[in-house]
This record gives sequence, C-alpha cells and structure tokens, in this order.
Amino acid sequence: MHDDRTLVEARLRRVLDERIRPAVYPESVPLQVAVWHAPGEPVPVQEGLAAEPEPVEIGARWGVPWGTSWFRVTGTVPEAWAGKTVEALLDLGFDENMPGFQCEGLVYRPDGTPVKGLNPRNQWVRVGAPVAGGEEVRLHIEAASNPVILGYPAFVPTRLGDKDTAGTEPLYTLTRMDLAVFDETVWQLVIDLEVLGELMAELPADSQRRWEILRAVDRALDAVDLQDVNGTAGRARERLAGVLSAPAVPSAHRISAVGHAHIDSAWLWPLRETVRKVARTASNMTALIEDEPEFVFAMSQAQQWAWVKEHRPEVWARVKKAAAEGRFVPAGGMWVESDTNMPGSEAMARQFVHGKRFFLDEFGVDNEEVWLPDTFGFAAGLPQIIRAAGSKWLLTQKISWSQTNTFPHHTFWWEGIDGTRIFTHFPPVDTYNCSMNGREIAHAARNFKDKGAARHSLAPTGWGDGGGGTTREMVAKAARLRDLEGSATVTWEAPRAFFEKAEAEYPEAPVWVGELYLELHRATLTSQAKTKQGNRRSEHLLREAELWAATAAVRTGFPYPYEELDRIWKTVLLHQFHDILPGSSIAWVHREARATYERIAGELNEIIGAAQRALAGEGEAELVFNAAPHERAGVAAGAAAVPARTGHTRLVPREGGGFALDNGLLRIGIDPRGLVVSAYDITADRETVAPGKAANLLQLHPDFPNMWDAWDVDAFYRHTVTDLTDADEVRAGEDGISVRVQRSFGASRVTQVLSLPPGERRLLVDTEVDWHETEKFLKLAFPLDLHAERYASETQFGHVFRPTHTNTSWEAAKFEACNHRFVHLQEPGWGVAVVNDSTYGHDVTRTVRTDGDRGTTTTVRVSLLRAPRFPDPETDQGVHRFRHALVPGASIADAVREGWRINLPERRLTGAHEVAPLVTVDNDAVVITAVKLADDGSGDVVVRFHEAHGGRARATLTAGFDVADVTVTDLLERPVGDTEPPVRDGERITVRLRPFELVTLRFSRG
Repeated sequence: MHDDRTLVEARLRRVLDERIRPAVYPESVPLQVAVWHAPGEPVPVQEGLAAEPEPVEIGARWGVPWGTSWFRVTGTVPEAWAGKTVEALLDLGFDENMPGFQCEGLVYRPDGTPVKGLNPRNQWVRVGAPVAGGEEVRLHIEAASNPVILGYPAFVPTRLGDKDTAGTEPLYTLTRMDLAVFDETVWQLVIDLEVLGELMAELPADSQRRWEILRAVDRALDAVDLQDVNGTAGRARERLAGVLSAPAVPSAHRISAVGHAHIDSAWLWPLRETVRKVARTASNMTALIEDEPEFVFAMSQAQQWAWVKEHRPEVWARVKKAAAEGRFVPAGGMWVESDTNMPGSEAMARQFVHGKRFFLDEFGVDNEEVWLPDTFGFAAGLPQIIRAAGSKWLLTQKISWSQTNTFPHHTFWWEGIDGTRIFTHFPPVDTYNCSMNGREIAHAARNFKDKGAARHSLAPTGWGDGGGGTTREMVAKAARLRDLEGSATVTWEAPRAFFEKAEAEYPEAPVWVGELYLELHRATLTSQAKTKQGNRRSEHLLREAELWAATAAVRTGFPYPYEELDRIWKTVLLHQFHDILPGSSIAWVHREARATYERIAGELNEIIGAAQRALAGEGEAELVFNAAPHERAGVAAGAAAVPARTGHTRLVPREGGGFALDNGLLRIGIDPRGLVVSAYDITADRETVAPGKAANLLQLHPDFPNMWDAWDVDAFYRHTVTDLTDADEVRAGEDGISVRVQRSFGASRVTQVLSLPPGERRLLVDTEVDWHETEKFLKLAFPLDLHAERYASETQFGHVFRPTHTNTSWEAAKFEACNHRFVHLQEPGWGVAVVNDSTYGHDVTRTVRTDGDRGTTTTVRVSLLRAPRFPDPETDQGVHRFRHALVPGASIADAVREGWRINLPERRLTGAHEVAPLVTVDNDAVVITAVKLADDGSGDVVVRFHEAHGGRARATLTAGFDVADVTVTDLLERPVGDTEPPVRDGERITVRLRPFELVTLRFSRG
C-alpha cells in the first residue's frame, strides 16, 4: 500500500479547520448590545444590573485597563429554530491563546443569578435545548478589562501592572454577540476527530494502530459532504465508531483526571480581581458539574473558598451543593498555595491550621493531600509539618521546570529533616493546565519514570493561572480516552481517590531525602524586599502578640484577642501566596502588600503593648520584655525583668586608619574603607576573616536573566562583579561605640553602622540602602577563614545542610538558596554564623588559597536587593533597611539563639513588677515557637516546640500556672491518638525528642 499518511493528516487538519468546526454553529442572528462602564473599582452586582447602558456596536473598542464594563445583550430566538439547541456566543475580544490570563466575564440572568464565566476558550451560554422559538433572551455580562501583562513578546517592562500608571486607553474590541444554533452532532464529530488525530500523531509511524486510525479518519472524511456538513456528520461519526471503541491494552498507563483551575491568589492581577476570578470559575465549574455526571472538580486554597462565601453568596450556594455531592472537592488543606521556602515555622504550620479548619467547619472534609502544583521548591522541614497537620500526601508539578537536572521519580516518598516521610507525586503530564490534548496524555505515559513498578498518575485538567477551569471539550475528550487503544486510560477522580490507589500500588516507592530544590526561580528569594520584610516582621509580631496576650490572659484576665489574631494570621498567610511573598507579582500587588503589612504591624503592636501593660502594672521599674525563646541579659525567655549589666565596648582608632571595636569577647578591625578586615575571637584565639580579605563587603552584579526577570537569576551573573570599596565617609558613630560608613555608587547610596554590643559575641551590621539601580544584584559578603564541606541553613523547625562544593550538577545548581534567620558553618570545635532580620537569599562558595597557609576561604554572601523590570518596572526602588550579624565562635546552638535574638528585639517598659514566664524549658536545644491560647476559646494553653540543634534532647517544660491535664495534639490542637501521653509531675512535663522533632502540647488549666 502506498504511504499516504501525510496526505490524510493534512486533509484532516484543513477539513476540521475550514469546514467541520465552523459547522458547529450553522445559523446565527445578532444580539443587541449595550454597555455601561463602571467608574473606578468594581461595583456590587445589583448596581451593575441596574445601571442604564448605552448601545454599542460590534467592533467597538472598550475596557480601560483594570476597568469593569457591564454589557447587556438582548434578542429573540427565531421561530424557525424551534426544536433546536441554541446558545449565545459572547466574544468580548479575548486572545484565545491566553486562556486563564486575560480579561474575563461573568454572565448573569436579570435577577442576578450567575450563569457561567466567560474565558478566551469558553464563550458560550446555553439558551435552550430544545427551544420552542420566540423566546426573549436577556443576559448581563460583568466584564473585566484586565490588561495583558505577560504578552507578545514576554517579559517586556510595562506600566500596566498598576492602576495608577496603566492609563485609560481601551484595550479590547467587541468581536461577536450572537444567538446561534448549536449542532451537537457536528460538535461530537469535532471531538472524535481531534481525539483520534491527536492520538494518531503520538503513535509510532509504523504501528498497526496508527494506520487503523488513519484509514478510519480517511473514510470518515469521505463521508462528510463539505457542502452539507451538518447533514452528513452523523454518517462520518459512524465510520469512526470502530476505532473509538477499541479498548486500551491491559498494561496501559492510568491517568486520574482532576478537574482543576489553577488560580493564583494574586500575580498579574491584584487581590480584588482574584475574588472575581474565583467566582467566575466556580460558576463555570458548578454549571459543568450539572451537565457532566462523571466530572469531578477540585479547588484548593481555603482563602478562595472564603472569598466566594463572603462576596458571592449565590455562587456559594451552588458550590455547597456540588461539594455535598462530592463533585466540587476542597483540596490541599492550606489557606493558600503558599511559598514553602520562606514562611517561618509557625506560619507554615498555620497555613494548614487555618486551611484545614475552614474545610472541616464548612464541609466536614479533613484533607489528607497537600496540593501545591506551582510552588517554587519545597523546604526540607515541610514533611513533618504536613504529618503534624494530619495529612500524608503531596502533589506538585513545578519541579519539572528545573533547568539543570531531571528529577528521577514521579511517585516517591519524600523524607524531611526529622525523618518524616510523605507520599509524593509529580504529575508526569508536566502541566497543571492539562487540556486532555493527545500530546499531553501521551507525554504523561512516556514520561512516567516509575514504569514497571507503578502505572498511575494524575492530570490536573483545566485552564488556569487566572482560572477558567475545565471545559466541556476536555470532558468530552476524557470520555473517549476512558478506554481507548493506543492511549493511556483516563478517569475523573478526586485527589484522595488517586492517592489511595497510587500508594496501595507502590508502597515501596523510592525515597528522596532533603529539600525539593527548584533549579529555577532562585531570585524569588530576594525580589521585592519590603514584601519579604513585611512577612518576616509580621510573623515575629504575631509570636509576640500571642505570647504576651496569653500570658496576660492567664495572669490578669486580659481579654485574649481571638478574632483579631485569627484575622491577622489569615492576612499574613494570604500574602505568603507563591507569587506575593516571592516578589513575582505586579506593582499593584506589592504596593498594597506594603500598606497591609504596615497596618498589621500597628494592630499587633497595640495588642502587644496592651498585654504588656496589663502584665507590668503601673510603676517605675525599667523592665525588659524578652519574647525570644532563650534567656537574654538575665531575662528569661517569655519573661519581663530588670536586665543584668553586660560589660562595655571600646572604640579606638586603628593603626593605619580606621577603627577597632573591642568588648572583651571579640575584637573587630575596620579599615579606612569601612570594611571588616579582622573579627578576632579572643576566647578561641582565632581570626574569623580570611587572610587578605574583607568582610562587610558590598558587591554589585549585573542581573539580566534570560527570562522570568523577577523570578530568575542565572548563573552567569557571577561572571561580572564590582566590589563597592570606596567610602564617602568612615567615622565614629554618635554613640561613641559604633562605626558609621557611607558609600555611593551609580544612583544609590548606602549607610552602614557597625556595632559590637557589650557582652555579646556578635558584630551587628545595620545597612540602609537608598536603591535606584536597574537590573543589578546587590550582595553583602563575609569571607571566612574556615574549612567546611557543608553548611547549615535554618528552615522550618530546624535546619538543612547544603554542600559548599560543586562536585555534581545537583550541587552546582544550588548557587542561590534560602535560609531563614541564620546560616552556620563550622570546623570541629569552632564555627561562624551569619544571622539576619529579613533576608532569605544567599550563596556560599569556597576557594583554597594558593599562597600563604594554603587554607580554605569560605564566603557567605547575603542577597540584599535586585532591580528587575518585569512585572514591576520599579521593583525595590527606594530606601531599605537590613540588619545582619556576624557571630564568630558560634555553635549551631549560638546560631539558633542569635537568629531569634536579632528578629525579636527586646521591648522596654516601666512597670511595677517583673513577669514570670508562662512556660519554661530547661534545655536550650528545645525551642518554643508558640505560646498561645487554644483556638476553640476554651482557655487552654497551647505550647509548640521542637528540637532545634539536630540531636536527641531530653527536656522538662514547667508551666507557670495550675495544670489540670496535658495532651499531645496535632497542629489543629486535636489529640493525637497514637502518641504516648507525656510524663507529668504536677506542672512539670518531661519530653524526649528526636532530632528536629516537632511537638504540640495542650495544657488544660486547673
């Protein structure tokens, strides 16, 4: 037989595009259209419906950036259409290549009932099936004219990312507003041919199945009368029935399709727009659920469910109904799909507390899966947190984006820093916006790395990023792929059903230990510094507010601010979303975030101040309140007392210029350039700074990644560096015991204050940068005379080790990494910590000196600021303040303590009496991360703690109040059934902890 494969395939493409698809709507009549443009921000639905619109013609320009236009469409179904299916085709001018990104609409009936959302590839509304003829049609569309930020070409700087700078030029053209007859048979033929054509293209050219499909398609096209597609479509479908009914082979890969609409809680749109995006998508998906009996849709992020409940009660009613049927599934059990690298220990725990509690309260659903398809890597402390929340499975897709190394598994056990393992799945379809395209399905089967041991994978199916969700076309394709020869099989299932099958099938899956590092988007650890500072500060203010309010409630009857703390926590958690905290959203988002963090700080400081005043009483004693988990200047953790005197610091001129700082523990040499050329540990008789090098060295790099400006820093940035060694001024500080350094470079200025607190083994570096650079990367370097093959970075409830060398491509790829409050390096018996109050990104490199002592120089560099131009062209412009400390002679215990100390500065208050801690622990390796009252309002005291040094620990906790009972709980403060009760002696509780083990105790008060 002659090879006519390419001929038939080309025939299929043209006939589909030019004849069959256009015949889906064989008849149409125009609708009458009128529009009202809302002034300013979106208006309530009833106001939009009641507004008086003006007539508008097809082809008219509409939609100022970030505006809202209310379209009214009216018409009459022709009498001749009686008995037919009729749909309204409502094309507002969307770019169909950008589903989920662009402007969207929500269609309402005149009474305000939502019908469904409009998206670039979902622009129909069913009028009747069948119609009687003569029906009057009246629909209203709330249309959002959101600008295209990520356009053609991508990553071009734009002022459209903030309403204040976006201008008023209309963005869109009204394209089509018609009533049309919908030909179900032709539409089904389109799906038949698409499924078979896409499958055929993925099969080997010499396979029997491919040629069987090719011949069937050829015969079907012969049956289509191109002058009468609607009259002959049924005959064409009959000729495809045989190849569509051939069952899949028994060994076929099995895909669980989960209806999905990834909705970034903010990204290329502000938070207020996400509220509307969620309502549109929820309307779409509840409508699809009503039409498709097998379809199951899952939506994550409790915050988004809460938005629907609060802002769109009519949509919420439909969601509740579908959820009760098990068709609209709460997924993930987190407040938002957060970043997991940067949120602190308690914040990461509270993501699950608030997320799971919402789904439990509203639906009785206790999520066991964690749903984070788009998060930029996963911290090594996360598995324990997931388990402590009562969950056990994790799904993500993003690791497939890694640029250097291909992850070796799709289904595996992920082991965290404490040994906890979580059953984890990376969908081999390699997208969280699967459209049921044959190429995607074939890729999932081919790509699956666990063949032979497992055969199940998951496909999140539906348009997303900005929502939209699954379409009827995707559902129709999935129906044909349920059991089709040559393809993987496809079944609609909820995430739980998939995980149950996958774990049962593959209980001995391989194990991956440590962080799941994304070899991409490393710059998200630095972009938008003020957003990151706002997060860090809010986390620590919340710790203080809970600690002092709980202490005051128990001691004085102070009214514990349950509702205020709940609201503030949810706001902080929202801003940890994986495009807000990482700094990858538009300017509008970060402008609002800065204002929000400022407001939160004010509220929390009021709570803290009121609680402390209630505790201290009226008096003249100078008290220090210590919220850190370790003693400070004689003041116990969680206590208030008169601090002890701690010695003094001397500042003297240094021979050759500059200054020396000495407090009896450290002697710091600062040269005339304001650089630290010596940090001498007097006790250990050891120099910290590498020979011939200088610490506190600011370094400037060009920073122009190949793409993803706010997200990425590419390794070649290191090829060029400018050391900022010229000083405008180096002088003694006004306090007489510090050194003040001023520098200028480009259009920017830096002021630093170097100080050595009395009685403390830390050099404080306070840096103020007035930053006006573009596409630059600013680092702060500390070259250390220290040989270490690995170093420790703080992560949630512990620390993770990373190599200082680059033996393998996996190690080389980690050229920018995350830490929380400290990084720590050590040789046996002596180490160094660099601690910070608000930065996350850093790098550690090592070189061997070729002259002198041939020792090793290990350099820690803190990432301070970037200046990407997309999606916010003014990223980080302005004044920033950072605090870091160099801690010579530090053990890991010192690093932990100093990290907390720099983030929780002491508070001074005059009062009548000292305040004893609400709870104490007798082992510094055991760090208390939270002291609070139970969320249920019972008055019970909840204490969360973990082993922080990486070893075994025995500790006694002592409550400073009468205790009736003590219970080990999960993060949601529910008793943990399979845990032995703690050993108790009155108010004393003895615990034994594994390395990094996390424990929550609930104390019932006597």
